[in-house]
Amino acid sequence: MRILVMSDSHGNARNVSYAIEQENTAEYIVHLGDGERDMEPHLWAYPNKTVIQISGNCDFCSMNPSSQLFICEGKRIFATHGHPYYVKSGLTSLYFAAREKDADIALFGHTHIAHLEIYNGITFLNPGSLADGSYATIDITPKGIECVHRKLRYY
Repeated sequence: MRILVMSDSHGNARNVSYAIEQENTAEYIVHLGDGERDMEPHLWAYPNKTVIQISGNCDFCSMNPSSQLFICEGKRIFATHGHPYYVKSGLTSLYFAAREKDADIALFGHTHIAHLEIYNGITFLNPGSLADGSYATIDITPKGIECVHRKLRYY
């Protein structure tokens, strides 16, 4: 199962399209905020994909949640933009929130800096800024979880 993870597209709907085209086998599309409107054209275009949208600090008047826990292939995934957990100052608050939810993976954006680490059994992944051509994929297989940072080929 492949999950496409993006964040911080900041008005660049074209890069959202490119990422979805590049990762066309992804069954889940997760946008971690700051570009909610960039996802609108894609909500109906891909009815066979599960789309999860998180509200970021720049998504004004959003109806989307600021965080969400979802389960994919038996893995508990906690998704947030990151600003409610002060991720620009470190991952401590996010770690405790993810641990409280018994998450296997914690996804966050906000910093525009790609990041991947495993701490106390939780995988922390920031895909970077899609406005700058950066995103990530997660493959969940019987062998485990594999996260990869990627760059748009069209960028």
